[in-house]
Amino acid sequence: MNQVFNTLRTSISNEEMAELPLAFFEGAIHVVEDLEGVTTAIKYLANQTIIGFDTETRPAFKKGQTFPVSLLQLSTSDQAFLFRINKTGLPVGLIKILSSPKILKLGVAIRDDIKILQKITPFKPSGFIELQDFVKNWGIDNFSLKKLSAIVLGFRISKSQRLTNWDAHELTEQQLIYGATDAWVACEIYKRLMVTPKERDLNETEAEIADTVDLEEEAH
Repeated sequence: MNQVFNTLRTSISNEEMAELPLAFFEGAIHVVEDLEGVTTAIKYLANQTIIGFDTETRPAFKKGQTFPVSLLQLSTSDQAFLFRINKTGLPVGLIKILSSPKILKLGVAIRDDIKILQKITPFKPSGFIELQDFVKNWGIDNFSLKKLSAIVLGFRISKSQRLTNWDAHELTEQQLIYGATDAWVACEIYKRLMVTPKERDLNETEAEIADTVDLEEEAH
């Protein structure tokens, strides 16, 4: 008799996570800094159904200091597009992607990201999935992107570039990889979860197995 077991743990410690291999996005990274680049990116993204989503903002180190969003990252499994919003703004084509219910956008703590994008140009978001809520269906109770990567994908990601200057004239290679990785990982977490039995499904399966065993014992 085949039994189904949940291969995902519900949480992971920092010590356990530190022992996992480090991974990062190894696909093609497209830095979008002008409207021509936006047009090319939109043509590709408009034909996708699942996209990882994230933003980056220049960090503020003084009380009361804030900065507008610098970067919008949208990534598939092998193509990452980094939109330098501080240079391009939020063009109509990009708003269509963010407003399309046919294109799923996956991310962590996306509500704040959406709000800061709406400050540039108001739009009605659609097709967004908050992974922090979504993973609860699998009984997971660690919600940071770093820990979700470890639990669901079995590797850790670096957050060392988070507090760097995202408004710099030229972004470093490390920043580009970091930005692409955060969006890519969100996409991969969703895809892995979609082929992993949910906690409820597992409980039902285990109950069915127990009932079958009881019936078999009664038959003997």
